[in-house]
Amino acid sequence: MRAIAIIIVILGLVSLIFGILFVTQAATAKQEVADSIAPLELENLDDTYDQAKAGIAQIKAAGMEPELSLTLQKTGLGLARANVGIADSARVNGLVNICVGLGLVLAGLAILRKAQA
Repeated sequence: MRAIAIIIVILGLVSLIFGILFVTQAATAKQEVADSIAPLELENLDDTYDQAKAGIAQIKAAGMEPELSLTLQKTGLGLARANVGIADSARVNGLVNICVGLGLVLAGLAILRKAQA
C-alpha cells in the first residue's frame, strides 16, 4: 500500500510540474502573438477579423474579386486568432493539470498516512 501511495504522490508532482509548464508556455505564446500583431490589440483581434471577413464577403457579393492584400490580412488575422485559442486552451489544460496534480498529491499523502497508522 505504501508503494502505491508513493507512486500516486510522484504522479501528482509530475502533473503539477507539467501544469506549471503549460501555464507559463501559454502566457509566452499569447505574448508572442500580441507582439507579432503589434499595433493591433488582442482585444480587437476578433473585431478586426470580422471586419476583414465582411469586407471580402461584400466584394464577392458585388461580383468582384477581393484584393490580395485584404485576403492576406484576413488569413493572417485568422491564424493569429487560432494561435490565441491554442494558447488559451493550453492555459486551461495547465490549470486542470495543476488541480489534478494537487489532488493526487493530497490523496497519495492521505493513503501514505493511513498505511503508516
